[in-house]
Amino acid sequence: MTDTAQRLLSSATAAFAAKGFHGTTTRDIASGAGVTPGAVYVHHKSKEDLLYCISKVGHEKTLDLVRASAGSSKDDSPVDRMAVLVRNLVEWQAVNHTSSRVVNFELPALSTEHLAEVLQMRHQVEDEFRSIVDDGLKQGVFNVPDANMAVVTLLSLCIDVARWYRGDGRLSAAEIGEHHSLMALRLLGVDNL
Repeated sequence: MTDTAQRLLSSATAAFAAKGFHGTTTRDIASGAGVTPGAVYVHHKSKEDLLYCISKVGHEKTLDLVRASAGSSKDDSPVDRMAVLVRNLVEWQAVNHTSSRVVNFELPALSTEHLAEVLQMRHQVEDEFRSIVDDGLKQGVFNVPDANMAVVTLLSLCIDVARWYRGDGRLSAAEIGEHHSLMALRLLGVDNL
């Protein structure tokens, strides 16, 4: 990727996070990248194509992180695996809160084809969570009335950090990850914490 293409992606990420996809113009993106508006179209077909690139890369990184965290050790208990998964995902969402806001909350602006591709990755993330929840229920270490709702709640707990996290806040990204990890286990009905 050229330096200009990278600057355009960075500028688009910042602009989409600040103004939303529909509130951002290609002129905003070009200005932030230090290029003319026409340069946007040299590197991307459209503003939506920029959003797709940001979303695709963000979801690929998230899926890689989730898979590595969930499979950190198949010998670990579902409690340990979920604790690692939530801690790592929350910390990543916090550290990357600007891009995470775009990746997670600007999805409706994607084309049907691009949205389908991104949603497939999101379903794979859900599957990793669901696998651990199901293992915990089978082993009797988790106690929830509805496994699917537990997964949705856990994902919301992790992803929503990007909406409110600020680097100058009271807690660091790692501390929030630790906190949310404990809350996730409580949500799953783990007794001995």
